[in-house]
Amino acid sequence: MFEPNTALEADYAAAGFGGSLGFGERPCGWVVDMSKAYVTAGSPLNAGCEAAYESAARVVAMARQWGHPVVFTKVELQAGGTNGGLFYKKVKALACFEPGNAMGEFTHHLAPEPGEIVVSKQYASAFFGTSLASTLNFLRVDTVVVVGVSTSGCVRASTLDA
Repeated sequence: MFEPNTALEADYAAAGFGGSLGFGERPCGWVVDMSKAYVTAGSPLNAGCEAAYESAARVVAMARQWGHPVVFTKVELQAGGTNGGLFYKKVKALACFEPGNAMGEFTHHLAPEPGEIVVSKQYASAFFGTSLASTLNFLRVDTVVVVGVSTSGCVRASTLDA
């Protein structure tokens, strides 16, 4: 069982950490790479995270209901991974994101609607080599509500860059 380090938590609190900024004036829902690959039986990337997809779909529905933009990112690699760099060579399962592989597609309940923005990417951060920063600036987004499943990879890298 995990025991909290109350001395450390008190030290952080005394230094002013743990505050919250709340939402800005122009929030945006952001779906990071939630493709079929992570929830399809037999996929080399299946993470058994169907509940996360259901939760993400609720967040997206709320953003749409409130009239906030929703942006989707997805991994799209060229055949043979020529634009995927050394990570593609290391992780053969990334072939799921090559043209024609259904695993790279969005799921039926968590897919962009007509007019919503989809940013294609090849690397962990959705900002690296993409138009995402310009798109968010154009929309005047000051808050992102991020959903995704690869929290130690793409979600983390993208969130830190945001």
